[in-house]
Amino acid sequence: MPTLTTDDGVRLFYEDTGSGTPIVFVHEFAGDSRSWEPQVRCFSRRYRCIAFNARGFPPSGVPDDPDAYSQDRARDDVLAVLDGLDVERAHVAGLSMGGFATLHFGLAYPERARSLVVAGVGYGAEPEQRARFRSEADITTGFLRTRGMAAFAETCSAGPTRVQFRNKDPRGWREFAGMLAEHSAAGSAHTQQGVQKERPSIFDLADRMKALTVPTLIVTGDEDWPCLVPSVFMKRTIPSAGLLVVPNTGHTVNLEEPAAFNAALADFFAQVDAGRWPMRDPRAVSESITGVK
Repeated sequence: MPTLTTDDGVRLFYEDTGSGTPIVFVHEFAGDSRSWEPQVRCFSRRYRCIAFNARGFPPSGVPDDPDAYSQDRARDDVLAVLDGLDVERAHVAGLSMGGFATLHFGLAYPERARSLVVAGVGYGAEPEQRARFRSEADITTGFLRTRGMAAFAETCSAGPTRVQFRNKDPRGWREFAGMLAEHSAAGSAHTQQGVQKERPSIFDLADRMKALTVPTLIVTGDEDWPCLVPSVFMKRTIPSAGLLVVPNTGHTVNLEEPAAFNAALADFFAQVDAGRWPMRDPRAVSESITGVK
């Protein structure tokens, strides 16, 4: 079983498939490296695909120390994967929790990113939702610690932004829910408290995002309600960002609509690698609809 070790001694499991320009896939809270299987199968034909399990998600290590879990640690674990596999620069693609880690990686280490795919990001980011979001993280943590992973998987997988996946692809959804039930309740609880609850709001990152020039593709489903407004905000704020909204789609966009997701990423990576992904033309930002003053 391939693993590497972070600078604070946590073992991370990874899979390394294919050859060529590297893509690193960073999974969501309800997923793991297996969640990227439709993407690895597609892109490993032309790219080197690296998918890893975050700390707290076996077979990666599950530290007992709550202080071992934070947004900064999640960000730096992406860097640890690149360094551990001797990858100088990579396309980095993340969903939800992994999308936050991807964005923070691009902000902290832009020289190591060929591009960023920031998908399903924004839950709890809006200022009026912050208190509710932090309270829900506490409730989720308590649920995990008292009722366990199987009960959590049954509830979470049928949530308001997951039912779209269940309705479209019951077989794929059952596989997703089954894998979620295999996670560590302790690792997931620590992740809720240290990473999810304590991460900064997207809206608090505005000044840093305005300076981000790494090519960025923001992706959201149009029924991933908590991520719609933050996705538009990131598009408006990051000068190198494009925005893809996938219709009639919830949170698990890469599994729910793999063909559309893969096609969008393939086009994005091709444009970036050809040096053709644009920065926003300043003339596109105006208070006048017609440009007439």
